[in-house]
Amino acid sequence: MKTRAVRDGDFWVLDGVKRWITNAGVSQYYTVMAVTDPEKRSRGISAFVVDKDDEGVSFGAPEKKLGIKGSPTREVYLDHVRIPADRMIGAEGTGFATAMKTLDHTRITIAAQAIGIAQGALDYAKGYVKERKQFGKPIADFQGVQFMLADMAMKLEAARQLTYAAAAKSERVDGDLTFFGAAAKCFASDVAMEVTTDAVQLLGGYGYTRDYPVERMMRDAKITQIYEGTNQIQRIVMARNLP
Repeated sequence: MKTRAVRDGDFWVLDGVKRWITNAGVSQYYTVMAVTDPEKRSRGISAFVVDKDDEGVSFGAPEKKLGIKGSPTREVYLDHVRIPADRMIGAEGTGFATAMKTLDHTRITIAAQAIGIAQGALDYAKGYVKERKQFGKPIADFQGVQFMLADMAMKLEAARQLTYAAAAKSERVDGDLTFFGAAAKCFASDVAMEVTTDAVQLLGGYGYTRDYPVERMMRDAKITQIYEGTNQIQRIVMARNLP
């Protein structure tokens, strides 16, 4: 982490760049992690609230992304941003711990997003295969197609139940929340990528065109495997927190 925050009397002065920031330039407030004591490594990171209108805050051009194009992603530039000391979240040096605790909860929202995308793709594919006819009957009557749909629905339901379990643990702040939050996010997003890819396959050539919605769902699903911690990171988190 290269963004620095230096104390100046009753103020902190922030300098640095934050990348891949969701809703940057649209949101009014930003939670910014910055190094306040480089010698303490992760324990030298603190969290701050930065206002869009603070002097020295600016934004980069919107990223040209594969999917979720309705959600802008930009860089946030902090050029000698001077904020009152009471804008610090919690105590000095607790920023990293705050971020990790937050991820335990927010990863579950990504799982929910993935499930919604996958459900939409499955619903559309189910309707399509009932209408598309080949060899004189709907392709939904063919066993190969039925097996694909069955696997899609089975995996989606498993992901949904795991996400419900993780959400309940989030509400209770259970001791094994870290494992379940990572597991729900990882599994649901992998399922979403698989289900949306299969939906494109079921639609054949039409699935590959923008005239039908499943190609967008496939592109949108991909980000759920990446943000809030890649699924490779989720597996590390799970391994370190086995229940």
